[in-house]
Amino acid sequence: MANPEQDSDWVWVQTPRESDTACPHWPCELDSDESGSKRPLKVVFSEPAKYWTDAAPIGNGSLGAMVWGGVTTEKLQLNHDTLWTGEPGNYTNTSAPTVLSKVRKLVDSGQYSQATAAAFDLSGEHSAIYQPLGDLDLDFTELGESYTSYKRELDLNTACVTVSYNMGDVQYTRQHFSSNPHQLIITKFSANKPSSVSFVVSLTSQLHHTVSINSSNQIVLEGTCPSSNETAPASDVDKQAGIKFSAILCLQVSNGTVKSSDGKTLKVNNADWVVLVLTAASSFAGPFVRPANSKVDPQSVALRTLDKIKGLSYSDIYQYHLDDYKNLFQRVTLQLGDAVSAVTASKSTADRIKSFKDDEDPSLVELLFHYGRYLLISSSRPGTQISNLQGIWSKDIAPAWDAAPHLNINLQMNYWPALPCNLSECQEPLFDFISSLSVNGSKTAKINYEVNGWVAHQVTDIWAKTSPDRGDPLWALWPMGGAWLCTHLWEHYSYTLDKSFLENTAYPLLEGSASFLLDWLITGSNGYLETNPSTSPEHSFIAPDGKNASVSYSTTMDMAIIREIFVSVISAAEILGKSQTDLVAKIKTALAKLPPYKIARDGTVMEWALDFQDPEIHHRHVSHLFGLFPGHTITPEKTPDLCKAVANSLYKRGVEGPGWSTVWKMALWARLRSSEHAYAMVKHLFDLVDPAHESDYEGGLYSNLFTAHPPFQIDANYGFSAGIAEILVQSTEQELHLLPALPREKWPNGCVKGLKARGRVTVNICWKKGQLHEALVWCSGQNNIERLKYREQVATVSLLGGKVYRFGGDLKCLKIWPLRK
Repeated sequence: MANPEQDSDWVWVQTPRESDTACPHWPCELDSDESGSKRPLKVVFSEPAKYWTDAAPIGNGSLGAMVWGGVTTEKLQLNHDTLWTGEPGNYTNTSAPTVLSKVRKLVDSGQYSQATAAAFDLSGEHSAIYQPLGDLDLDFTELGESYTSYKRELDLNTACVTVSYNMGDVQYTRQHFSSNPHQLIITKFSANKPSSVSFVVSLTSQLHHTVSINSSNQIVLEGTCPSSNETAPASDVDKQAGIKFSAILCLQVSNGTVKSSDGKTLKVNNADWVVLVLTAASSFAGPFVRPANSKVDPQSVALRTLDKIKGLSYSDIYQYHLDDYKNLFQRVTLQLGDAVSAVTASKSTADRIKSFKDDEDPSLVELLFHYGRYLLISSSRPGTQISNLQGIWSKDIAPAWDAAPHLNINLQMNYWPALPCNLSECQEPLFDFISSLSVNGSKTAKINYEVNGWVAHQVTDIWAKTSPDRGDPLWALWPMGGAWLCTHLWEHYSYTLDKSFLENTAYPLLEGSASFLLDWLITGSNGYLETNPSTSPEHSFIAPDGKNASVSYSTTMDMAIIREIFVSVISAAEILGKSQTDLVAKIKTALAKLPPYKIARDGTVMEWALDFQDPEIHHRHVSHLFGLFPGHTITPEKTPDLCKAVANSLYKRGVEGPGWSTVWKMALWARLRSSEHAYAMVKHLFDLVDPAHESDYEGGLYSNLFTAHPPFQIDANYGFSAGIAEILVQSTEQELHLLPALPREKWPNGCVKGLKARGRVTVNICWKKGQLHEALVWCSGQNNIERLKYREQVATVSLLGGKVYRFGGDLKCLKIWPLRK
């Protein structure tokens, strides 16, 4: 079998990148490193992992692993995206209407702390908990313990982890990747001398499981997730009543022997090389099928997966993996300065993070930008589950916040980079999931609130939970989660102009969400429509009686999200010829009655309908600024006074906060076109977190570039990529803005290729000495772009589909040519 290092020619036979097809010889002097080869994008480790956040993640959308890279022992901690506790639930509460009436009366009378206490009775059941699959463990102790020249790296250009080291005069190499085309995790062990590879391999799990060796000399792990969503130790019956799973490991060995002495492990002796092939499957049959009723046999599914690679060599599988991965990853390139030096490239990523406060190395920003894209490709593909709070990577049976998707920022941020960073296919699981939420959410809306449409709250899970979670209304009582998710539907259309998607997928879901919002709104004493009860996610206020409260009415975020949905439905209806429907008429009437944004006495955007005292001015959430980003109802051009209030709000909130808060602020500053402040948030994220003392930190990065809350939450990884894209390109349906928030002094020379903009537009930009040098713009079909902007310059344009337009730094069109197919 071929070695991955010998397969480099394969990259030249794959489909060319769109950005290169548009202009294959477009000059960008920063494209390569000092030797003229592709710029390295590697997460580098100088030693084996000591903590989970030192391990390197690989994934194919559903099957993931964390590679620890040990020498005497190696661990691949395994995950499968369908392994969750529980089963489909009843997401309704028949007593909720009575409680809702009580809460509304208390809010109307200004008794906010009492309303908050009463709202506890609107809460539902606990969400399900994401579960780890298990561990693939390898024991190399018989080879010795002394080693030199250790190196471990994750190459983002190939989605492959390589571990190498020397023992005496033998050099050992391991290569790991997770293949989407074949749904496998592949590991190859090799040495520069024959008969040098020996180890013991095993599979285990924290969940209820059995391990055996089948007749094909494969290790078979079979297990079951708990059926209970409680974090307390499960009973023996409960441990065996949930989602079933199976993982199968087979070995391909060159020379040497493979034996099992205990019926559970395999021992390899004196091989030239060994390839481990692991696949896994579960009995999960969808969010509406109870595990006990599932007809899916996970072991049979896993065996069929292995059957599909019979006759394929390691080199074949690796090349399929490369072609699939690079088709997505190579769509975008980014250079923010000169090529990284060989010395810098060889440093561990942890050391580079440590030195960033001093050297502000732009190549590390490039690496983190692409790392977010890598993680999205690795954790969210068509047909998989959504990327959860930890993507697909989790080691614990009780992970932080259950690793459950949270709908008050986290899940949405996971998908922020999909459109601008040219990975629209990776959104498909999100749209599938929203559809499932709409089914359960219609029941929650009808029973809990006696309204039409569908609703989802603050936290959800694989079973598409839509009811409030159990606990404090401060965070649990937030019925805007589904509506926020629906803004992604319109965004997808605005980028792709896919009318079939709009008509068949987006509009029915938007329509259902808007129907709920119309019924949820009630007329207040001031004549405006209001939401009651209403919370600003996870943030409280001091009520007039001096008590802490979280429940009031018409928070700013509620109204901002409702505006986005209403405007989106009106726009979609116009495109689809549905503007004359009763629903659209009601939306237009309601839109005019929504309360306006308000500016507080201190010049900030009011977070609540009343100017309550804020007990925590540095709170991590910036929910009241939704209208600027990711929303569109606050803009520098149309609402300059509100933008000043947004800036004042950001000053007041400060720079501290968890990783996701940092990157949200980064994107907000970018929308305000404040390059200085946007870059300050970029820099703020580069703080190396010590896993042994992570509670001492707020935000930051682990040695493997995972972002920290802490603990690890993946949303900031995705949000960072989206924030960098926002710094470089912004767009509306009619306008394309180049380099709107570029920190010219920090990144004076640079180039980006392949970013997407609204109107199915693709953009390449090159800048020199802090100024726009050249831009290529093209689109695959008709669009509505009318204006091109750079700083104070505005050019009127008309972009025809299938044409490439080259613009100079003064926005004059220099050349037009056909887009190559």
